[in-house]
Amino acid sequence: MKRTLISLLAFASLTYAAGPDASTGCVLVQPKELNVTWKAYKTPEKIGVGGQFTAVKYIPASLEGKNFRELFVGSKVNIDTQKITTGNPGRDEKLVKFFFGTMSTNTIEAKIVDIKRSDKHEKGKPRTGSLSVEVTMNGKTRTVPMKYIYNKGKFDATGTIDLVDFAAGESLASINKACFDLHKGKTWSDVTIGFSTTVEATLCNTNIAKK
Repeated sequence: MKRTLISLLAFASLTYAAGPDASTGCVLVQPKELNVTWKAYKTPEKIGVGGQFTAVKYIPASLEGKNFRELFVGSKVNIDTQKITTGNPGRDEKLVKFFFGTMSTNTIEAKIVDIKRSDKHEKGKPRTGSLSVEVTMNGKTRTVPMKYIYNKGKFDATGTIDLVDFAAGESLASINKACFDLHKGKTWSDVTIGFSTTVEATLCNTNIAKK
């Protein structure tokens, strides 16, 4: 009995040493796929227009691990900005030509550098937390804070960037000029960005899977 107790205490110590986000025996598995989306805003009323990049190369830190940190921190993504969809081919063509096409490169690169789970979690509720993502666009690199939610095997993260931080003022002016009437002369510099993937929790109850 004493030996069993010592073993349990040792296991608990190892789990804690892995950090407060370590899972309780779970194995988390993710595919080598990531969906990357954005929502830009136009007109003085700030109407949102959503879009998705269709050529995304995702390089995960690991395809499986004990927690979200092992899966995501160090993961990278390379995005071809010439391949997008907004559900409107005419709009897609203008965005590629007058916005993305006026930047210094045709790619956006990003890397997840940190992830933290929320301190409070109610049993049976989705897991939530935050990420820090280094985004390189138009020759500029900025660290972007994002929030995530994990529910029923789906991992979604969202954040906001300001195009001014990426020296994209000229690109913003270019698309505003090309769409001046449709945008009523106003194209906003803040853009909501997001990514999503699936994370399957095995060998445990997904309700207790931790980051």
